[in-house]
Amino acid sequence: MGITAFIPSRYGSTRLPAKPLALIDGKPMIRHVYQCAVACPDISDVYVVTDDKRISGCVEDFGGKAIMTGKEHQSGTDRIAEAVQILGLNDDDLVVNVQGDQPLFDPSVISVMVAPLVKDPDLPMGTVKYRLKEASDITNVNIVKVVVDNDDFALYFSRSPIPFYREQASGNIYYKHLGFYAYRKRFLLKFTGLPSGRLETAEKLEQLRALEYGYRIKVMETIYDSVEVDIPDDIQKVERTIKLRGK
Repeated sequence: MGITAFIPSRYGSTRLPAKPLALIDGKPMIRHVYQCAVACPDISDVYVVTDDKRISGCVEDFGGKAIMTGKEHQSGTDRIAEAVQILGLNDDDLVVNVQGDQPLFDPSVISVMVAPLVKDPDLPMGTVKYRLKEASDITNVNIVKVVVDNDDFALYFSRSPIPFYREQASGNIYYKHLGFYAYRKRFLLKFTGLPSGRLETAEKLEQLRALEYGYRIKVMETIYDSVEVDIPDDIQKVERTIKLRGK
């Protein structure tokens, strides 16, 4: 069973045009993401999947691998589904979806996420969560929250603070959903063929489609947060973090 990571990447972005090629500490962001994925010992191969030759050219220039896909895809997951068919992966192979706007993620996040799927061949999908520490993050609609059952399977994902605590206390716990996914290849193709769900449409969260159709999502906890780059100011934050790590 192989484990292959895919980084879906598109050129257009409303808040940060040409985001994958934005320079962070002198290197394009997509290169930072690629290097983080390659550093995970559980990954056998890494590909950037894109429909833009400027991105594929950039990846190839730094020695990475890129797969060109069609322009019709509505999501990165759809783009990856085409790529796995181009590569001819086996049905039982694991497919890892790495968001292209998280240039400093810890490679162990992937290892933690894929471990249950490696152990249990019946698990179709997995992801990761991180315990929130800042009160402002709890009400931030751009930070997706997740709640799980006693076996760490997702009950729900929401942009709202979940669960709702009727009695506010300092010990209340909230978890952030990090945008990493692991799929068994056969399930990925099935998932992308399903119609969008009602809750998915309401929250604009693709992972809710799996729950709406009755599929389980294993949610593992990581001690590492992952910073996303959405606006130009985020680049400066990432660069400050890089400098601090270098000391």
